[in-house]
Amino acid sequence: MRREHEEGFTRAERRHGERKRGHHGAQTFRRGRALAFYQQLVIRQDTLKQQLESVELQSIHPIIAGELKATEAIMNDFKAAFALDEIIEETVEE
Repeated sequence: MRREHEEGFTRAERRHGERKRGHHGAQTFRRGRALAFYQQLVIRQDTLKQQLESVELQSIHPIIAGELKATEAIMNDFKAAFALDEIIEETVEE
C-alpha cells in the first residue's frame, strides 16, 4: 500500500489538496459565486436608492422606483432559492 493511501489520501485528493472526508469544494465554490452575485444585487439596490434621492433624476423617479422594486424581488427570490439567509447572517456577524 502506498504512503498516500495510509495517510487517507488518494492520488486525486492529494493533487487537489483534499481529504476523503469533508469534501465540500464544489458546494463552497457555488455558494461563493451565489454570494458574489447577491452582493452585486445589493450594490445595484444601493445605487437605485441613491438615484431616487437625486434631484436631477426626479423626472424618471417612477422608473427608478420600479427597478428598485424589481431588484428587491429578485434578491428575495435569490435568497430563497439558494438558502442564503444563514450564509448572509454569518458574513454580517464576522
